[in-house]
Amino acid sequence: MTQNVAKRHRLSTRIWHWLNALVATILLMSGLMIFNAHPQLYWGDFGSREDYAWLQIDDTRTTGFVRIGDVSVETTGVLGLSLDAKDNVRRVAFPGWATIPTGYDLAAARRWHFAFAWVFALGLTAFMLISLFNGHIRKDLHVRRAEWRWAALWSDIKDHARLRFGNKIHSSPYNIIQKFSYIGVIFLLLPLLILTGITMSPAMNAAWPWLLDLFGGRQSARSLHFIGAALMTLFVVAHLIMVLLSGPITGIRSMITGGPVPASKPDQGGKRP
Repeated sequence: MTQNVAKRHRLSTRIWHWLNALVATILLMSGLMIFNAHPQLYWGDFGSREDYAWLQIDDTRTTGFVRIGDVSVETTGVLGLSLDAKDNVRRVAFPGWATIPTGYDLAAARRWHFAFAWVFALGLTAFMLISLFNGHIRKDLHVRRAEWRWAALWSDIKDHARLRFGNKIHSSPYNIIQKFSYIGVIFLLLPLLILTGITMSPAMNAAWPWLLDLFGGRQSARSLHFIGAALMTLFVVAHLIMVLLSGPITGIRSMITGGPVPASKPDQGGKRP
């Protein structure tokens, strides 16, 4: 008898996942090169090297450092001051292996960043619309009443600590922590990155001046954009760690083929990334 099975990940989710893996990587690396042009962050409308920066990644010619507020940490060899592949000293915030292009080129980095920012924004919009119409949001990301209970959330946190990632509440492919994480990233963090990105554009300031008021100025938008990118990077790192802990072969295969997961036994779906 043929077993009743269901796809763990919808086609639109899989396409968007792998597209984002490429696009987000390019955006992050090109963004770090853009940041190298002025490795300081401010709050408000204006900022220059003479103004107080809440974050600075720089060097003293002999050591590299990262300063956040009044706390400074030496980062020689990694941030601020490092060596390139030919052992030449690079006095930039982020090393060449972490940036696009690898050599300092602000104009090229902006072209990479702006081109793929369109792919990023249009891809997110398309994914949201498709997920709304195909039921992905309602069926897979919607947090049920039972999942809002503290006991259910605490139980899921303990399961994660024990490396048990099955969803015990219902047949959704995502557990409670995954739902909260994906909802926060898809509907809050990614739109924040897009909106703060366009707020830094003088042309968009002329077209949509309310964006400057919304984020408290262009420099505040730049700071929020950097913080958002850092949070996105932490999310990806945590996601990759969970994939490795829960079974990388199964996780990667399901994100390529879509599954399958036994539909008749949602509580026994095994480890999920």
